[in-house]
Amino acid sequence: MSSAGDRPVIIIRRKKVVHGHHGGAWKIAFADFMTALMALFLVLWILSSSSQAQRVAVAEYFRTPLLVAMAGGDRDSASTNVIPGGGPDPTFAEGELSRIDPRQEQRFAEERKRLIELEGRIENAINGDAALKEIKEQIRVDLTPEGLRIQLVDSEQRPMFEVGSARVAPYMRTLLQTIAPMLNELPNSIQISGHTDSLPYAGGEAGYSNWDLSADRANASRRELVAGGLASEKLLRVSGMADRVPFDGAGSADAINRRITVIVLDSPTAKAILDQGQREPAPAAVPPASAPQSGAPAQPAEAAGAAAGAVEQRVTP
Repeated sequence: MSSAGDRPVIIIRRKKVVHGHHGGAWKIAFADFMTALMALFLVLWILSSSSQAQRVAVAEYFRTPLLVAMAGGDRDSASTNVIPGGGPDPTFAEGELSRIDPRQEQRFAEERKRLIELEGRIENAINGDAALKEIKEQIRVDLTPEGLRIQLVDSEQRPMFEVGSARVAPYMRTLLQTIAPMLNELPNSIQISGHTDSLPYAGGEAGYSNWDLSADRANASRRELVAGGLASEKLLRVSGMADRVPFDGAGSADAINRRITVIVLDSPTAKAILDQGQREPAPAAVPPASAPQSGAPAQPAEAAGAAAGAVEQRVTP
C-alpha cells in the first residue's frame, strides 16, 4: 500500500465564462412608461378638480388646431401674403400682426360659462316645480354652437298645443312663464322657432299650412314669454320652420317634431343675424351731367335693396 504522499495531485481548472453586458435599454423604456403614467394621473386629477366651465374651455381649445387658431384662418398660417408672416413690405421687420384677440377669446369663454350656469338654473327650476317635473321628459336643454337651446317637444299623451291650432296648453304656459325671468338674467338675444310634423293640411300649401301653424305657435310662445316677464327688446327673431327641420333621429310624422325651440344666442350668432340686413347694394352707375338721359327718374337706393326681400315674414301679435 502506498503512502499518502504518493497520491497524485489533481488540479481542476475551471474556465470562467464572462457574459456580455445586456445593456440598459429596458430601464429607459420603463422610465418613459412611468413618466407617461404619472402625466396621465396628473391630467385625470386636474380634470376631476376642475369645473364644468373649465372643461368646456379645454374642449374648445383642442377642437381647433393650434396653428390655425394662432393664425386665425384655415391655411397653414392663414396669411394673405405670398410669404406667410412677411407682411406687405419685405423690409417690415415685425411681419403681420396676430389676428387673435385674447380679450375676445376670453369674452367668448366667459359667455359660454354664463350659458352653462343658466342651463343649471333652468333645470333646477323645473325640478323644483311639481307640475313642471311631470313634463320634464318633454324639455330638452343643451348647449349648441349657436347658444343655449331649450326645446319644448310634444308627445302623444301630452301635447303642448291643441291639435291643429296655436292655443297654448296650460302646462306649456306655466313652463314658458317660469323660464321667462331667467332669460332676462343674461344680455343675450333670444330666438324662437316653431316646428311641426310632416302631416299636411287638407287644403295643401296654398291655404293654411304647417308654415302658418309653426309661425303662429312660435308667436304664441313669444306672447307667453313676454307675459311672464321677458323683455321684448331681447327678442331677435321669431320664425316658423314647418316640417323642414325634424328632430334629430325622429321620423317625419313623429310627435316629437312638433316643438318650440328657444335659443339664447351667443354674441357671434346674434351679430351674424343682425349683419344680414346691413349689406349695402353696389352703387349704380351715374350718367355724366353733360349727357342727361330722358325717361323716368331713377329709383332711390332703398328701392334697390328691397329686391333682396326678407327671408322670413315678421310674425306680429
